[in-house]
Amino acid sequence: METQCLLEAEPDVEVAVSVRFLHLVDRGVLRYGPDGPQPVDSLTVDGRRHLAWQEATERRVELPPARVSGLLAGPARTALAVPGGTLQERLTDRQDRLAGALVRTWQPLTGTVETHADRVDATTVRISVRITNTTDCPPPHSDPSPTRDGTAAHALLSAHTVLHCGDGRFASLIDPPDRLRDAAGACRNQGTWPVLVGGEGRWGHTVLSSPITLYDHPEVAPESPGDLFDGTEIDQLLILSVLSMSDEEREEMAASDPRADAILRRCSELTPDDLMALHGAIRSKRPLEDA
Repeated sequence: METQCLLEAEPDVEVAVSVRFLHLVDRGVLRYGPDGPQPVDSLTVDGRRHLAWQEATERRVELPPARVSGLLAGPARTALAVPGGTLQERLTDRQDRLAGALVRTWQPLTGTVETHADRVDATTVRISVRITNTTDCPPPHSDPSPTRDGTAAHALLSAHTVLHCGDGRFASLIDPPDRLRDAAGACRNQGTWPVLVGGEGRWGHTVLSSPITLYDHPEVAPESPGDLFDGTEIDQLLILSVLSMSDEEREEMAASDPRADAILRRCSELTPDDLMALHGAIRSKRPLEDA
């Protein structure tokens, strides 16, 4: 995964880079009985159901701040290493008797983050951040389903790159200044989409490079009733999907993750006016000849 963006800054200015991603965690369920712990698909303890599931935990790699002059002289490399591990959570009933356990397991991850700069003009450089996953991964199978499930545990899921420069200015790649239009078009972004966050206009101090397409200075739509996604259209689709679920599907969703349970409860409590507000809104108007 590689991010390229344009930065207007003096050579002694520092650039801070961080990489954030999700790490897959397999959640197993054990039931304790006369014969000891036994793996099961689900376990109900005092009315609460626990499912064997896949979770994700956030990982973050903070790179040491680097001067623009140093990045122009050569790439800066930082190792990415997350050790594998296992964590067990006891499940007890109201009498504090051991009924089972949740066993969370994650695989080790290794990789590198490489940052360098190229001169565009007297005041502007192109910053490149390349993320390489070097984790040992099982060989693929002929069936695509187990291949995807098997490799996800060794992947940097939903990886984001954040670049910040308080004393410099990043240029928008969506709507670049005229003098940087050709340079913006020459930026190559693989598996990611960089936008300005915070501030206004064609310049900003921070770039968010994510695997989903956003616009500069993105904001959650005010019609969004809660923490669902990033705008009213997607919110509406998700909410209608949740409301159309069967009772069995809702029970499974509630047992899968506390955040999923919170979304389920929020969707169920929406009023007709809340749902109508998700059909969209007009943000601004302009003459037809300017369209």
